[in-house]
Amino acid sequence: MHLFENFRRNVKSIAMPLAMVVGALLCRPVTALEELSGRMITPALIFAMLFITFCRVKLREMRFSILHVWLLLFQITACTAVYFALRPFDATVAQGAMVCILTPVAMAAVVIAGMLGANVATVATYSLVCNMAVAVVAPGVLSFAGTGVCTFAQIFARIAPLLILPFVAAQLCRLVVPRVAGWVGAHGQISFYLWLAALIVTIGRTTAFVIDLHDVSRSIELELAAVALVICLVQFAVGRLLGRRFGDPPAGGQSLGQKNTVLAVWMAQSFLDPISSIAPAAYIIWQNFVNSYQLYRKSKADRNRL
Repeated sequence: MHLFENFRRNVKSIAMPLAMVVGALLCRPVTALEELSGRMITPALIFAMLFITFCRVKLREMRFSILHVWLLLFQITACTAVYFALRPFDATVAQGAMVCILTPVAMAAVVIAGMLGANVATVATYSLVCNMAVAVVAPGVLSFAGTGVCTFAQIFARIAPLLILPFVAAQLCRLVVPRVAGWVGAHGQISFYLWLAALIVTIGRTTAFVIDLHDVSRSIELELAAVALVICLVQFAVGRLLGRRFGDPPAGGQSLGQKNTVLAVWMAQSFLDPISSIAPAAYIIWQNFVNSYQLYRKSKADRNRL
C-alpha cells in the first residue's frame, strides 16, 4: 500500500513537467484539435475540474478575510508600480510585466491549492472575489496602458462562464442531489488529471503561438520571458508570506502566484502591444514548474511523516 502511495505521489510530482513537454512536442496537432472543437476543449476541462472541486466547498465556509484584502492590494498596486518602473526602459516589456500581475488567479489554483493542503474554501473565495475585482479594475488599467478601449463586459464575458457557472452548478448539486455531490467531492483527484489535459492543450497552443511569431527580436522575447520568471517567483513568495501570517501559506501562494494566463494572453493581444503576450505565455511555463516543485516538496514531507 505504501509503495502504491509513494508511486502515486511521485507521478504527481513529475506530471506537470511531463504534460508541458507533451504539449510542446505535439503543439501542431493539439492546436489543430482545439481549433476543430471551436476552442471548447480547454473551457470544458476547466469547467469539469472546477465543478468537481467546488462540490467539496460549502457555501457557509466561504468568507472574505483580511488575507484577501492584502492579496488584492498587492495585486493592484504592484501591477501599476511595475508598469511605471519599466516603461522608461521598454513599453512592451512594461506591458507584459503589468499584465502578469494584473491577471486574476487561475481557476485551477483551487485544485492545486487543495493538493498542497490549503484551505480550499479560502482559495475558492479569493477566486470569485479576485476575478470580479479585476473585471472592474482591468478596463481602466488596460485602456490607459494600451491602445484599445477595454470594457467591464468584455472581461466579465471571459471570466463568468468558467468561474461562476461551475460554482453555481456545484452548489445546486449539493442542494438537490447531495449524495452525488458527496461522491464527486470524494473523488476530487480526478480534477488534477483534467488539469493535466488542459495544461497539454494550453502549452500546445502557447508553443504554436511563439513559433508563429515573426519580426520579433530575440532580445525582446528573452526580456519578456525573464521578467515573467521574476514576477512569477515574487508573486508566489509574497503570496506565501502573506498566507503564513494568516496560517495558510499554500492558499496565499496559489492565490497570488497562479494566474489565469489564458485570460492574460487574450488581454495582452487585444488591448496592449501583442508582442507583450509573450510574457504571460512564458508565465504559463514558470508557474507550472513552481507548482511541480511545490508538489514534490509536499510529497517528500508526507513521506517523511509516514
